[in-house]
Formats: sequence, structure tokens, C-alpha cells
Amino acid sequence: MKKYHIITIGCQMNKSDSERIAGKLEELGYKRSDNKYQADLVIVNTCGVRQSAENRLYGLIPEIKRNNPKCFIVITGCLIYRKDIKKRLEKFIDEWLPVSEIFNFLPHIAGSIFRQFSNYNFQTNTKNIKCENNNYLNVQPKYESKFSAFVPIGNGCNNFCSYCVVPYARGREVYRSAEDILKDVQNLINKGYKEIILIAQNVNSYKYNENIKNNWDFPKLLKEVNKISGDFWIRFLTSHPKDMSDKLIKTIASCEKVCHYIHLPIQSGDNEILKAMNRKYSVEHYINLIEKIRKNISDSSISTDVIVGFPNETKKQFNNTIKLFKQIKFDMVYISQYSPRPGTVAFKLNDNISKEEKKNRENKLLNILEK
Repeated sequence: MKKYHIITIGCQMNKSDSERIAGKLEELGYKRSDNKYQADLVIVNTCGVRQSAENRLYGLIPEIKRNNPKCFIVITGCLIYRKDIKKRLEKFIDEWLPVSEIFNFLPHIAGSIFRQFSNYNFQTNTKNIKCENNNYLNVQPKYESKFSAFVPIGNGCNNFCSYCVVPYARGREVYRSAEDILKDVQNLINKGYKEIILIAQNVNSYKYNENIKNNWDFPKLLKEVNKISGDFWIRFLTSHPKDMSDKLIKTIASCEKVCHYIHLPIQSGDNEILKAMNRKYSVEHYINLIEKIRKNISDSSISTDVIVGFPNETKKQFNNTIKLFKQIKFDMVYISQYSPRPGTVAFKLNDNISKEEKKNRENKLLNILEK
């Protein structure tokens, strides 16, 4: 029996995608290996959000090939379209496949490996295969946990924040049918799962038109998941402040199974920087949202994301982020130092904040959190 090993770098969507890849491979007769040096097939699910995630590949891939020279290496995820990365790693990689298409290609990869690559032209046999939109989200996953499960409700992003590669890497927003989502949740509850995490790049822009008279949005989806019988709770990731509606806040408050934990990325506490980031909301709008959340959900916990050192961010603008931190008093913050991502609008800007200053600003925010 051939063995596979999956390395996942990045967000919850990548983790969920990898679970589906694992499910498909086991359906094809593969057995999971915990050792990448003993696997016949190694799949690396990449992330392009930060430079650190990209840098990891440059040491990881040659290391795998050096210690396991006969393995078949496939790269998928957000970095497969980067020509510079392909050029740098091409001698180590056997295939580069988008997540949306990898499930149609896996049987051919499996076939080539089972035949020990003899006289098998992989490109010739698979070049015309296509995968329809995001049907892969309905592939049965091999869940990592028996307690908590990611349930993707959609994929892609329409927001085009100036620093972010996701719309280019994953495409425009496409959402699953409410029927498929509810079926997934019901099956998980039947298996004894206790935590259901609904995920998408932007969950609160979820839309599904079942028919002319029955249109679904995220509040309606939450209510229907909440109605499913069983002893479990519901979380969701990630929300965009511009789409956080009064209706959604009231729905969270009224659904007893929905956790009162809300992750709402602010990214900066300065309006000029938010505009440069193309975030489509103001600091004042964000503060108003937090006030509404805490008014309607008194025991809410709020976390956020912040980028420090965005191009041209002055000390005065950064101090506005400090001011916001002190005012809101977040329960948890995920801080990242800005790194330019090829293909984004912000990549054209001068990355003129030094690494030392970025680290200094990160530490200042961390110190506020610790007080």
C-alpha cells in the first residue's frame, strides 16, 4: 500500500482543504504516513499571505527531496501561480496543481506512482482535465479531530485588500448550497462532534439563492445550523467589518449554540492606512460595531488582526492603532509585520518601514495586551 504525507501551511481553509485531499487519497487506497521521508506521495499545501510562509518552502522542499529522492512531490495552495517560486523549486517538484483541480488529478497521480512512473507521461494524461468551480468542497474529508471540525461554506474573496493575495490565489467568492452545509453539519453531529466551525474567507457575505422566494444569507444559515438537534456549539471564521450587520449581531445573540466569540479584523487603527489597505470601513464604523456587539452580547469575546509597518505608516498613524487598542481592550490580537506580496496593489508601494521598527511596533501592541 502506497503512503502519503500532507504538509499544510496557513489558514483554516488550507487545513480544511488538506483534510479533503487526505480523504480522497485514502479513497484511492493510500495510507497516511506521519513521516514525510517515508511517503511515496508528499503534498505541500502552501500559503502566500506572509513572506515567512513562502520562505518555509525554500528549505522544506529540497530537504524532502534530499531525504526521500523517490517521492512524488505536489505543490498546491496559494503559491502555485507564482512563476518565480516555480523557477526556484522546479527541479524538486513533480506537479503544481490548484486545490480546485487537484481532486480530479489525484487518481492520475496515484496511477503514475502505483506504476512506478514507468513510461507514464503525467502531463499528457491530465492536461485536459478540468474541475468545476468549487465542487471539491463537497469531497468527504479525513478529519484531523474527532471533536472539532471545519465546515467550509464557501471559498474565495471579492474584497481585494491592497496587501492580500487571496482574491488572486483563490478567486472570487463562491458559496456552497445551504443544503450541503446543513448535511455536513448533521453528519458530524451524528458522529459525535462537539464543535462545528463554519469557515470562509468572509463568512458574513455568504449568499445562496435556493430559488426566487428562498434566499439565504449568513444569519439565516446560522439559525438553521443552530436548529440541528444535539449537544454541540458553533463557531465561525472569518468576518469582515464592512459586512458585519445588525441582523448578524442579533442572530448571534439569539442562537444558544453559537459561541459569543467574534473574530473581527481591524488591521489598522488609522483611517488613512485603512483606505490605503482598501478595507472599505473607517475606525469610527469599527468602534460602532464593537459597541453594538457588546450591547447585544454582554459576554462576548472579541479578537482581531493587525498589520504593523504598512508602507508609509507614520508613527502618528501607528499611535492611532495604540489608541484604538487601549479603547477597545481586545481579548486576543493576532499581530503580523507587513510583508509585500507579489501581485498585490501594495506590492508596488515602497516597503519603507524597517524590520526593526516593525518589530518595535509589534512589541508595543503586545505590551498593551499584557497589561
